[in-house]
Formats: sequence, C-alpha cells, structure tokens
Amino acid sequence: MARILITSAIPYINGIKHLGNLVGSQLPADLYARYLRARSHEVLFLCATDEHGTPAELAAAKAGKPVAEYCAEMWQVQKDLSDGFRLSFDHFGRSSSAQNRALTQHFAGRLAEAGLIEEVTEQQVYSVADGRFLPDRYIEGTCPNCGYERARGDQCENCTKQLDPVDLINPRSAISGSTDLEVRETKHLYLRQSAMKDELDRWIDSKTDWPVLTTSIAKKWLHDGDGLQDRGITRDLDWGVPVKKGTEDWPGMEGKVFYVWFDAPIEYIACAQEWVDAGKGQDWERWWRTDKGANDVRYVQFMGKDNVPFHTLSFPATILGSGEPWKLVDYIKSFNYLNYDGGQFSTSQGRGVFMDQALEILPADYWRWWLLSHAPETSDSEFTWEAFQQDVNKDLADVLGNFVSRITKFCRSKFGEVVPEGGEAGTAEAELMQALQTRLDAYSRHMQAIDIRKAAAELRALWVLGNEYLQSAAPWTAFKTDEARAAAITRTALNLIPFYATLSAPFIPDAAAAMHDAMGTAPVWPDDTRAALTALPPGHAFTVPDVLFKKITDEERADWATRFAGRR
Repeated sequence: MARILITSAIPYINGIKHLGNLVGSQLPADLYARYLRARSHEVLFLCATDEHGTPAELAAAKAGKPVAEYCAEMWQVQKDLSDGFRLSFDHFGRSSSAQNRALTQHFAGRLAEAGLIEEVTEQQVYSVADGRFLPDRYIEGTCPNCGYERARGDQCENCTKQLDPVDLINPRSAISGSTDLEVRETKHLYLRQSAMKDELDRWIDSKTDWPVLTTSIAKKWLHDGDGLQDRGITRDLDWGVPVKKGTEDWPGMEGKVFYVWFDAPIEYIACAQEWVDAGKGQDWERWWRTDKGANDVRYVQFMGKDNVPFHTLSFPATILGSGEPWKLVDYIKSFNYLNYDGGQFSTSQGRGVFMDQALEILPADYWRWWLLSHAPETSDSEFTWEAFQQDVNKDLADVLGNFVSRITKFCRSKFGEVVPEGGEAGTAEAELMQALQTRLDAYSRHMQAIDIRKAAAELRALWVLGNEYLQSAAPWTAFKTDEARAAAITRTALNLIPFYATLSAPFIPDAAAAMHDAMGTAPVWPDDTRAALTALPPGHAFTVPDVLFKKITDEERADWATRFAGRR
C-alpha cells in the first residue's frame, strides 16, 4: 500500500467557477484520489480557497461586504458546490487560516535568514483617483505580447506571459477604471529566485516522467529571455498575511502583506494542519516533512497550465530555499483549457456553464463523465451542447444504463429478483472474461499513469463488452429452449453490474453507488475478472434500480445552448 498526497490548484474566492476551472484541477484530482482509495492506498487529498489579494478585495467591494465576511460566505458556497460535484477532499481549507498565516511568516523568516529575500525600492503604479498604490492585479491593460485587452499587471491569462504593470499598454485601475495613474517610489520584498535557478533547473531535469506541457512551461520560464527573475512577494494591501519574519516584525514593511502567490501554495501544507486541527486526521507532518516520515509519500499536484510556473518554480524555490526538510512535488499533472462553444467562458458576459448552473440542470455524474472523458490533457478541448448530448446519451444512457436496466428487468421477469441458479459458464463466458481482463489491465495502467481520456475510453469499452455479450448470448432467446443456459448467461451479466460499479466509481460515483445498492454489494476492486464474474452466488437478492441516466432531449439541448450563450 502506497501513500499518496494529492493537491489540486486552490480556486480564488471571488465567485463561482466554470466547468473549465473544474476540469483543469479539482475534478481530475478527485478521479485519481478515488481510484487510489479503491486500490486500498492511503490518500490525503487537500484543497482550499485562495482568499487573499486583489480578487478578494475587488469582489468584496462589489458585493458591499467586508472582505473577511465575503470570503467566509464564498468559502461555504464553494464547499457546497464541491460537495455537489462529489469532490472527495479529505479537507477543504482556507488560505486565510491562522495555520497558513503562521506558516507563511515562518517561511519568510527562513528565506530571509538564507539571504534569499532582499528589500527593493521600486517604482510602482499609484492611482490618484483611488488614493493608493495599485498591486499588479489591480491594473489592467493590453498585453504587449499577444494583444489581449484585459491582461493583468502580473500575468496575461491569455498567453500566460509574466508581466510588470509598466509593460501594459493603456493601463487602467481595476478598482475605478481610472487612467489617472502615476509611478511613485515604494519598498517591497523580493524572493531571489534567480539565485536558485541552477538548483531548480537540476530538480526539474530529474522529473523525467512529467507531462511535456508541465516541463515545457517550466523550462520556458527558466531560460527564455533573461531567464528566471526575482519575484516581489509583498503588496500594499490591507487584506492578507501581515509581513513578518517568523513571529518578529519586519522593519519598513509595516502595513504591507505578503503577495497572494507567495502564501497561496503554502496553504497546501497549512491545509494538512487544518485537517488535523479539525479532528479529521492525525500527524500532518508525516505527509509533509521528510524527517517525519514523508520520504515514502508520493506527492501529485493537479492544475491548469496557467498555474504551472508558480508550482514548478516559485513554490519549489520557497520550499528549497527554506533549508528545511519539506516534501517537494513528485508529479505535476497540468491541463490545457476547456473552451466553450467556439469561444471562452466569460463571467462578465454570462457565457458558458458555471458549477452552480450545471448542478441545477443535471446531476453531477453527467458532467463528471463528459468533462473527464474530454479532459484537455494534450491540447485545448471544447464544450459544445451537441457533443455533450451525444456522449451522455450514447455512453451513459445507451451503453451503461441500458445494460443494467435490460438484465435486471429480464431476470425479474423470468427468475425473480435473485441471481438464478443452474447452467454452467461456457465458451462465450470464457471469452468475455478474457476480453474484460485485457481491458481492465489497460484501464488500471491508464488510471495509474493519470492518462484520463485513455482511461475513460477503456472504461467505456468495458461497458460495451457487456452489452455485446448480452446481445450475442441473448438469454431471452435461450430461455425458450434452455432455461439453464439462460440462467448462466443472466448470472454472468448480473455479476457485471457490481464489477462495473466499482470500476466506474471514480468517474460516476453516484451511479456506481446506485448500482451497488441495487445489487446489495460493496466495492471490491476486481483484480481477477473470473472471480469477479462469479462473486454473486445463486439466490443472492437484488432490486431493479431506477433509470441510471435519462437521455437529454433535443429541446433541452436547444434551451440550454440559448440560456448559456451569454450577452453578445
């Protein structure tokens, strides 16, 4: 049994996330966590809300609420939605926690002692209209690299290029929209990432199994242009972790807070402390400190490609620079973007489906299956209502749902609601078991390797094998002349239901639970298909489940396409 630590990129507190955000980190992380638990591994799956910085302040101001109150309310909203999508976090924390505040200040002190933080007097944008310095994210303008008109002062979310506010074309305040901006002098702390370039380079080179997307982004930031740059880690904000060296004040830094991208990744560690303090677990250090037992932990992170630079460079620089025995990530699964029907998701334009809206119109399993089976692993993916309707109706309703319905209803009509006795397995059953074993082995390999689309394809192929067997063996025909043969076919097919339920649970947990409930079974991973397909003895009682998946009608599809098209 292995120990695996899993974190998904922590979402910003400002508002409800769209389906692209979901499939870019949290959902695939949940898939992997569920699979590993099903294989009896010890898993700690952590996530949290990212509550500091510009997005929180701006969103709270827009809502007319104190920022702490706003964050508390939105944490609950995001927690409820994660529960709705059946995200199986062991703990869903908050970056504003006391644990994260103390740990962030601790890391800052260690980095200062190591000579990796320097005070820099710099020119920073000041908004005359707002009467304040503007942190990078408070400034918007046109990206000089790609021309995107809503680039932020720290990074363009369109091309992912790291920016300084002074790089922006036609900059404006994100608070007031004012262009009355001046450049004034202020003092901030910088993490000397450049001093760790060689060490980071060697560390990344050692990760030979990382996805190409992850490694290519990290290497680009390390080597393109002037290479890895030192990074400001403080901001002139009221809301955030106060700047301290451990527990000591930091002269000259009064009234400043740590930059959100300095404290946010540290929340991964603090979240484990929160998990213990909430009474959910014990000994968080055995997951995070190599001197306390974390040497045998495999740490896997999930994130969208825009988060890769901070997780491959800035956060590792913090960990390595501290000189303390903290656990470094072993594998980073990064994702491209999910686009929406020919364009991008847009909160401001109401374009695309957001997590709350998705759950209002269909259960979580529908979304989980489609999003994971179309995960943007090697390139951007695109959500269209036509593809969604087609795949849900074909995969979930026609293949899996239809199989479960047909065999349970047939058995009830001919043998009652018990597994029938009589007959022996023959050549058809032997061939089925062999084909299932081949597919099961491939499914397990892909899940272990976190090749999500390939795993989904193998799972669907497993469902198809059951349908093909049932159609070919035709127990309804055999029953007319050979009731014992019909019983053997029916018994084999009924055993496929808990088999499918266990394998499908990481993708569609609610439907899997319904299948197990109907069959009166508990999840047991089927290493051997022959044993799995003979597990239910004759006389074992079951019930015919409700329809697992209803089909999406053309009228529903057309209505949803119009409803979520956004404002043109």
